[in-house]
Amino acid sequence: MIVRLFALLVLLVSITACSSIKPWVKPYERQKIADEIMSFERDPVADSYLHHVYDAREAARGGDGASGGGCGCN
Repeated sequence: MIVRLFALLVLLVSITACSSIKPWVKPYERQKIADEIMSFERDPVADSYLHHVYDAREAARGGDGASGGGCGCN
């Protein structure tokens, strides 16, 4: 009996997991997400300077999450 109940519960969860995903944020509400208060750094100029110092000190450029990369032979 417990095995059947557990199997039914697993089946129910797997069926609901396959339902369509709807965005929680409406298109007209997205401007609130892009607000400056949502950024991690307090001062973008100081943050840019610290990234420059880190790149110079570590002798490494890039790798800050920007897209692209590869060998560059295009």
